[in-house]
Amino acid sequence: MKKLLAIAAVLAAMLMTGSGQAWAADTFKLGLMCPVTGKWASEGMDMKNIVSMLVEKANKEGGINGRTIELVVADDAGDPRSAALAAQKLASSEVAAVIGTYGSAVTEASQNIYDESEIVQIGTGSTSIRLTEKGLKYFFRTCPRDDAQGEAAAKIIKTKGYSTIALLHDNSSYAKGLAEATEQALKGSNVKIVFFDALTPGERDYTATLTKLKAANPDFIFFTGYYPETGMLLRQKKEMGWDVPMMGGDASNHADLVKIAGTAAAEGYFFISPPLPQDMDTETARTFLADFKKTYNSLPVSVWGVMAGDAFIAIADAVQAGNVTGPDIAKYLHGAKDLHAITGDMGFNEKGDRVGDFYRIYTVKQDGSFVLEPKL
Repeated sequence: MKKLLAIAAVLAAMLMTGSGQAWAADTFKLGLMCPVTGKWASEGMDMKNIVSMLVEKANKEGGINGRTIELVVADDAGDPRSAALAAQKLASSEVAAVIGTYGSAVTEASQNIYDESEIVQIGTGSTSIRLTEKGLKYFFRTCPRDDAQGEAAAKIIKTKGYSTIALLHDNSSYAKGLAEATEQALKGSNVKIVFFDALTPGERDYTATLTKLKAANPDFIFFTGYYPETGMLLRQKKEMGWDVPMMGGDASNHADLVKIAGTAAAEGYFFISPPLPQDMDTETARTFLADFKKTYNSLPVSVWGVMAGDAFIAIADAVQAGNVTGPDIAKYLHGAKDLHAITGDMGFNEKGDRVGDFYRIYTVKQDGSFVLEPKL
């Protein structure tokens, strides 16, 4: 009797193991690491809502390449220490890929854990340059690097045909870095930089700075700082009667810019920025926004959460092509291009950085509204 019971137990174990393998073969485990709690909870909830909606939609349509997607969510609370714990949790859950997270320092705390576990990680709001300079073959990101904005600015300056430009910043790491990246991206072109200097943020009178700028005789100004100083520069430039065109970076994307400058002074000013969710104009974006509004009766808070949806599309594309392990997905994504993501077509270079146009131009109209311009 004991022998029969032992044989029965072995057979039961074999059956359970077999059924477990069959279940695993029909399932793809996907991780999502995001700040569901903490100071960035609004971004994290957008990420969770977006990925959950896309997973549910894919599963209703029969899964991806016949595989049901099982989503495993880990809260990193927007904190590096919590991120390390969340990464360990997801690694032990045997996910093949992870979407997230938001914040460069938070992402950095998890990178090595995923890399050592051969799990693909796609950051969604982590723009620090160093994240893709480490040679980690399992790390990607759907957001651009900090220096990508400088390259976009230089492209716009050259496309619009400006020849003598002034680069003005405020000595902050963001603004100075953007000015330097733009300067670097313009090297070798026909564009001459006739002014490169900083103003002091927080002041109320920039006429001395504007006088120095005017003396350099640029045909275009790129101020890389934030909207309060931008508004003051626009107001005082108009008061001087100087109508030289001026552009800003994404730190200008704030409604108070027009309040500070006044609508007359702000009219015609333009800046580069990621598109706001409601302004995304691809077919993929229109479908996504309609689904999101129907599901949650609102729109996403910002573009950074939407990039979690871009990450899902990249992973789904890899799985659809038959890649279901971390190494295979990583190999596939390193060569991927023209993925129809929500925020626009994208691919990944050898470092894992996003490639493809991302930044767009917003122009301030006569009524003070920010209007997204057609792609150049």
